[in-house]
Amino acid sequence: MTEVKFDGWISIFETGIDYEAEMVRDRLVDSGISAVLMTKKDRAFGLSVGSMSRIYVLVTPREEHEARALIQDYSFSADELTEAALAANPDEVDGPPTGSGQE
Repeated sequence: MTEVKFDGWISIFETGIDYEAEMVRDRLVDSGISAVLMTKKDRAFGLSVGSMSRIYVLVTPREEHEARALIQDYSFSADELTEAALAANPDEVDGPPTGSGQE
């Protein structure tokens, strides 16, 4: 993986999913590591894949190794991901399908 730097901060995680980046950042901050998000999402087109939709979790160079070790050893449960997705924008979550699908 190519090291990505922004104004002296180092990217240790990247994704196209807002709440996933927020969960990683929050996990780092809760562990005492300075972490920020930098989004490269093009909101005009609503893209969620590709180079126009990247969100980077950035840390200081002195905390890079500790941060990488922390996120490598941590995985999110399905319940945590579902809770974060619903909290991100519950109005946009479709409910389960109703009816038989036949008109």
